[in-house]
Amino acid sequence: MITALVLAAGQSKRMGQPKMLLPWGKTTVLGQVLFTLKHANIPEIVAVTGAQRIAVEKICAPFEAFVAHNPDYANDEMLVSMQAGLRVVREKTSAEAALICLGDQPQVQEGSVRAVVCRFIETGTGLIVPSYQMRRGHPWLVARPLWEEILQMKSPQSPRDFLNRHAPEIEYVNVGNPSILSDLDTFEDYLKSRP
Repeated sequence: MITALVLAAGQSKRMGQPKMLLPWGKTTVLGQVLFTLKHANIPEIVAVTGAQRIAVEKICAPFEAFVAHNPDYANDEMLVSMQAGLRVVREKTSAEAALICLGDQPQVQEGSVRAVVCRFIETGTGLIVPSYQMRRGHPWLVARPLWEEILQMKSPQSPRDFLNRHAPEIEYVNVGNPSILSDLDTFEDYLKSRP
């Protein structure tokens, strides 16, 4: 059992407007991420909310996603959101691993998600990260035995510090497209990327 943990709590300061709510095809940026995860047969999703909490929860509802609110979202630290989500995954699911996803990464392809999940099913490796041209991206997977270490981390540590600390243990999955590297930080990013 793998649960997707979708980080959707940010304030979108560089975007200038709530990026999770921006139109993306027939849905929204966040809606596309959730759609991709469901179509990749991820059985459970936990979305971490913060800014625009009510609107984000409405987007999550049709996907039957659990929601975890990060009350400290204003500090914009990804670690705090990840910890809020992992607590809910630990308490509400029996997942063996969490797939760490970005809510502002609607370009990610179903095949990339499946490749990471399949590698975990095949090997049981505790850390699996997609890679494109030697650069690691999202979504990456972390097995339950490592969650407590993440939950004990304190600012200014970040998820990147966690991955760097465990670099020798990471199993990389090479994917054939750069979508795992791309998220939407600015309105220009959005305009260039949207379908």
